[in-house]
Amino acid sequence: MTPIDRLNGIMRRLRDPDGGCPWDVAQTFATIAPYTIEEAYEVADAIERGDMTELKSELGDLLFQVVFHARMAEEQSLFAFDDVADAMSDKLERRHPHVFGDEAAKSDEWSQKARWEDIKAEERKAKAQGGVLDDVPVGLPALARAAKLTKRAARVGFDWPSTDEVFEKLDEEVAELRVEIAAGDLDKAREEMGDLLFVVANLARKLGVEPEDALRGANAKFVRRFGFIETELAKDGRTPDQSDLAEMDGLWDAAKAAEKA
Repeated sequence: MTPIDRLNGIMRRLRDPDGGCPWDVAQTFATIAPYTIEEAYEVADAIERGDMTELKSELGDLLFQVVFHARMAEEQSLFAFDDVADAMSDKLERRHPHVFGDEAAKSDEWSQKARWEDIKAEERKAKAQGGVLDDVPVGLPALARAAKLTKRAARVGFDWPSTDEVFEKLDEEVAELRVEIAAGDLDKAREEMGDLLFVVANLARKLGVEPEDALRGANAKFVRRFGFIETELAKDGRTPDQSDLAEMDGLWDAAKAAEKA
């Protein structure tokens, strides 16, 4: 028995109405989807921390999510795990004609990536999807979806020529946000904040930066530097709420300096 056969067998037992796990039996695609997203983030977190032992475990958790969805689909006679694997294999071979077909390899990574996007566009056309943005998943994190939306629009020419225009738009959105904040209109301020974040995601895309990755890095940096503040204050038997902004700003600068040393 292969490891994947064993895992699929365990999943069948868990979902068996007669003697299976009541919780697993009660689940649906909709109730499991949030766990699938969570597991993907935990994979990313393990990679970010460089914890390969944890990565192995988290990849197993993510694989289990695929097995779970495939089992529920099989119960409804929709498809099975092998169909998922075959569909992925077909897609990879189709999207790599320079490896599995007779098309010559592109000269560099960027040319190959452009060809990949062309093939994906052909697939969308074959599916008779109407709009350019129709299949950008709504369930993506908002920043990631914003970057993907602008990337898709850029492929048909709806894009700023350079980052200069994006920075001009960024300044414009900041000014509009300031106006609404000064006016005390929180609903409009919320809308302007969304516009500002959308432009930031667009700028990240123009720079070839994944906004979610960049923000994760910024979050980790904040946690690390604030931890430094807590550690330094603890040396005097104090906590942040027993300090003040000026002192904590000084410690923050010390944390930055220590990182650059």
